[in-house]
Amino acid sequence: MRVKPQPESRSTPSVSQRLASLELCRQITAQYAKTFYLGSLLLPLPKRQAIWAIYAWLRQTDELVDGFESPPATPFVQSPSTQATLARWAEDMERLFTKGETTRLSDLALLDTIERYHLSVQPFQDMILGQQMDLQTNRYATWEDLRLYCYRVAGTVGLMSSEIMGFVPEADVAAAKEAAVALGIAMQLTNILRDVGEDARRGRIYLPLEDLHRFGYTEAELFQGVVDERWVRLMQFEISRARGLYTQAQAGIPALSPDARWPVWASLMLYQQILDVIERNRYQVFHQRAYVSSLRKVLTLPVSWWRAQY
Repeated sequence: MRVKPQPESRSTPSVSQRLASLELCRQITAQYAKTFYLGSLLLPLPKRQAIWAIYAWLRQTDELVDGFESPPATPFVQSPSTQATLARWAEDMERLFTKGETTRLSDLALLDTIERYHLSVQPFQDMILGQQMDLQTNRYATWEDLRLYCYRVAGTVGLMSSEIMGFVPEADVAAAKEAAVALGIAMQLTNILRDVGEDARRGRIYLPLEDLHRFGYTEAELFQGVVDERWVRLMQFEISRARGLYTQAQAGIPALSPDARWPVWASLMLYQQILDVIERNRYQVFHQRAYVSSLRKVLTLPVSWWRAQY
């Protein structure tokens, strides 16, 4: 169901307020999502600005749970204050969609994006459900459990973004949206593999426990940062899973509007390269962060442009 804000229920922001909102969203994206920001610069200006507006909202939503003021994760313990804050955030989001009302500067750009691209409220609601999972859970028993989390916190971003990217007239839109969800899940799984050590220091294990058991690797060993043959095989298994999702995502790119294919290819390829770096680092993700160098990013752009032509 698509919910369109009712413009008559709010006062019209000034041009200066709208420009200030766009600039704030741009700054948030540039500061906190450098690879994502680089990809967005390849879009036409209106789509670029819409992507920034969405990211700014996503980042602020994520900070409610993962920001410096949120408590460390402990099993089966919730933080009432953070849950209450997230509940208020959800109410604000619903009001933005149903009444077009907001008190946050960054949301003015998002409101324009919602109206221009007729965004559905559902992915935003699902995103907040994903943040609630982060408050309640610091272990995932199975891949299906983790996949649901990845859908909510990242697959939803694929759905939001695909509405802005647009589709060619002959596209199978449902299949293209499934591919967009796969890309979001692949990126989130890549983040999880890159951040194993950081998450462990916060008391979190995102890797499915069934996968640890499959390779005879224990939670205690993960917290100790043990890198041995079992860990290598476990990481190879998860990397293979992520690459399978990237392959699924690639199949949906031709359905996108031509002016959106290059940035999607670039983002996909840059994120895939994080997996390559993990492999080059011999799966040491406890004390060594995998990142793609600026040179590799620049070299990726012409290759991704070439792929976007087909």
